[in-house]
Amino acid sequence: MEAIPIVIFALLGMTIASFLNVCIDRLPANQSLVFPPSHCAACNRRLAIKDLIPVFSYLWLRGRCRYCGAAIPKRILWVEISTAALFGLACWQYNLSIELAVALFYRCIFMVLMVIDWEKGLILNKIVFPAIVAAIVISAAFSLFLPDIEIVPFIGRAAAGGGIMLALFLLIVIVSRGGMGWADVKLAALIGLVTGFPLVFVALLIGVILGGVVAVLLLVFKIKKRKEAIPFGPFLAIATIVTLLWGNSILSWYRGLF
Repeated sequence: MEAIPIVIFALLGMTIASFLNVCIDRLPANQSLVFPPSHCAACNRRLAIKDLIPVFSYLWLRGRCRYCGAAIPKRILWVEISTAALFGLACWQYNLSIELAVALFYRCIFMVLMVIDWEKGLILNKIVFPAIVAAIVISAAFSLFLPDIEIVPFIGRAAAGGGIMLALFLLIVIVSRGGMGWADVKLAALIGLVTGFPLVFVALLIGVILGGVVAVLLLVFKIKKRKEAIPFGPFLAIATIVTLLWGNSILSWYRGLF
């Protein structure tokens, strides 16, 4: 595929990431996504257009507010860079197709869920429930009209994936007695619907491995203490994005081992 569309979609990803950062900041606080306009959280000064250019404004300002000098969260930059990379990769993978639209939609959803859970320890119903409805509608519509699209599981496989994750995480919540929250159950059901059977097991395995490795590193480097909770949602969200990207290849490789 030509490089120009990939670059265009990467730039589009940067732009959309600015809105995703607004969602990450405001949704947990039950604030409007529209009002007030973008402003510095420290001095409340309204930001000019030159302060809002994705990636470039952060680098130009060296991570500081132009008006009061307060530090801008590094997360702003990393979300913009990551989303740009995911959009460019999606364009390379799916070209200009309806699959691309679905891929971009899911990547935005899980990016927001991942960062909010990591920063706030929250998995918001206002994101998860509409996303579950959207995943069911997308799967049903594609099953009826575009059954050959690989990124969207057939409705039966989507239901199976959602049911497996729902039952498994319900069991974990009951057995762990508070070791895992009910919000993770809803997120797991969403992941099952999005990935479907059998790719749901790929997402689950990647999430468990990634979560375990990161947890060990956080403890070894004393970033987290043993009794401090480490949210599992971000690792499941990353695992879902990876599964949507390379799930079929990973599953084929695993089957090839046997």
